[in-house]
Amino acid sequence: MALFFQQVINGLSLGSIYALIALGYTMVYGIVKLINFAHGDVVMMGAYAGYFVLMALGTGALGMTLAFVAAMAFCAVLSLAIERFAYRPLRNAPRLNSLITAIAVELILQNVMRVLPFVGPDPRPFPTIETKNFSFQSVSISNIQLIVIAAGAALMILLNFVVNRTRTGKAMQAVSFDLEAASLMGINVNRTIAITFVIGSMLAGAGGVLYATAYPQINPMMGYMPGLKAFIAAVLGGIGSIPGAMLGGVILGIAETLTKGYGPSQYADAISFAILIFILLVKPTGIFGSRRTVKV
Repeated sequence: MALFFQQVINGLSLGSIYALIALGYTMVYGIVKLINFAHGDVVMMGAYAGYFVLMALGTGALGMTLAFVAAMAFCAVLSLAIERFAYRPLRNAPRLNSLITAIAVELILQNVMRVLPFVGPDPRPFPTIETKNFSFQSVSISNIQLIVIAAGAALMILLNFVVNRTRTGKAMQAVSFDLEAASLMGINVNRTIAITFVIGSMLAGAGGVLYATAYPQINPMMGYMPGLKAFIAAVLGGIGSIPGAMLGGVILGIAETLTKGYGPSQYADAISFAILIFILLVKPTGIFGSRRTVKV
């Protein structure tokens, strides 16, 4: 039983990261119906932004705080550029065009980081704080896991407040429901979509720092698998649903850690994709998703 609770704690830590990243997928899809496959590499860019700050300032409280701020700010600016120059010109084009563009942006970000002289293709150790474990009977939790869970929960609560309690959030909901009607009501659609990309990418930047803190190694390809897992989490919860992305991330994280605890760790990735296949077969709209009737 102790092993079970230990793996649940580990899963909450990992699931919090998946949930943060999945929120970016689900927010963008909810508004412009785009699967932003470059989102995982925004996570990688955030991790590198945090890395350079921590290398300069150290892993103290100030360094960690500024690493989060730098990662979120850098990813916000990056998302504005991606949305403006890659996605906005294709907004009225067939969705396949936007999907191919998202894959192209993903490859560009990966390879740009690989050829930059101050980054390069080789993995680097990520600076982390000293690990301390707190034991409760036979179950332990580290200070890094506490930071990951607490930071993830705080950011998700903040996002929920922004979406449900602010004018910007109301505009995002309106654009998600009916883009053309929202435009007729005086909502600046382009600005609202850009803000959605910014918020999702800021969460991805924070997720990148948290992921690199929990698994302290970074490289230009590091965003691929967490991004793919976060996409599975978004589909599991119901893509387009913010609560669904949160729940899906936690479920996926716990499922992975339980697999590692009770079976070969090599099966963890297979379990994630098995969950994706299962949810697509049983409930394609996800846990919180709902069927929509589309007029043609």
